[in-house]
Amino acid sequence: MSMNTTPKGGRIHIALFGRRNAGKSSLINAITGQDLAIVSDVLGTTTDPVYKAMEILPLGPVMLIDTPGLDDEGALGEERIKKARSVLNKTDLALIVADGNEAAKDFSFEHQILALTKKKNIPSIVVLNKQDLWAGNEAAIQAYGDLCVSSKTGYHIHELKELMTTKLPTDDQTGKIVGDLLSPLDFVVLVVPIDSAAPKGRLILPQQQVIRDVLESGATAIVCRDTELADTLKKLGQPPKLVITDSQAFASVSKDTPKNIPLTSFSILFSRYKGDLQTQIEGVKMLDKLKDGDTILMAEGCTHHRQCDDIGTVKLPRWISEYTGKKLNFATSSGGGFPENLSPYRLIVHCGGCTLSKREMAFRIAEAKDQNVPIVNYGTMIAQLKGVLKRSIAPFADELS
Repeated sequence: MSMNTTPKGGRIHIALFGRRNAGKSSLINAITGQDLAIVSDVLGTTTDPVYKAMEILPLGPVMLIDTPGLDDEGALGEERIKKARSVLNKTDLALIVADGNEAAKDFSFEHQILALTKKKNIPSIVVLNKQDLWAGNEAAIQAYGDLCVSSKTGYHIHELKELMTTKLPTDDQTGKIVGDLLSPLDFVVLVVPIDSAAPKGRLILPQQQVIRDVLESGATAIVCRDTELADTLKKLGQPPKLVITDSQAFASVSKDTPKNIPLTSFSILFSRYKGDLQTQIEGVKMLDKLKDGDTILMAEGCTHHRQCDDIGTVKLPRWISEYTGKKLNFATSSGGGFPENLSPYRLIVHCGGCTLSKREMAFRIAEAKDQNVPIVNYGTMIAQLKGVLKRSIAPFADELS
């Protein structure tokens, strides 16, 4: 998988914030060395957050986000500001861009943005753009900025990239999906059902990412369908270190996997990797507290063509209703949108979040916790519904309280 085909959720999200005409778009062009963003002297040229997937060395695969000016005006301007602020929830590194026209006279606006990033624990860099306008104002440069640059001449752009690298977590700090559970030469069996919901000619993203992580750990990934699992295990000659299944096949896979072989699912692995597994296990307890008329939010991080047996809108609602015996209501959200007000919901059932960044998934879980709405993911929910939750989280027993 090349860096330019790295999935959105696996990219470092770098967002640029600032006033209108601070030079955010021109700075993106300078950082990338390409004319990716539209640059104009007209105030408010960028009207919505613009996402650009790029490879920037030495950072690697990144998602650059150009946001509207946070000093926009009018009713429409307020909507643009709201969208720009929402970008913070998925930002791994914030570049606060200030030019010498307004910021040199009054830096209070930039201080407000900086305060927001600190509140959300987002690493940030204050970039004093349009270096010529800051010339001779050394006191302001020392007081306000981390680095003075020029998007036009390229002054200090290389130094900015180096500084960005130091602000971001290393691979060791970001963790592994499954590799930390494995040793070199271990066998891992991945169970991938091929049904009407499976895409033609490829594996789905979580399966691809887990295989890559297994290989990076030096272990061997063996992929089979659920219908061939029993024979595959017999022919291995030794027990695998772990069996990982699509959650929808939990019942049959649990039956065909001997009790001495650890078992979990792709979705539970992603709950651990991108979210808060402990919180999502606790959320399962809400199943037994649901009442007639309660509403459950089915949330997904991506948008996709829904089929007649879609897991999020058809299968899970049916299984939950059958398990509880209650007359429940189900609402849905998908893609980048996530409801600000979660009070109408008694429970949130979220996908594994393979297309979301860690920070965005963490934000959604934190919002649920702050509003006292239990949240689970598809994997933990299906494991409970199929009676295999305890077994499916056993590989992580040392991490759970």
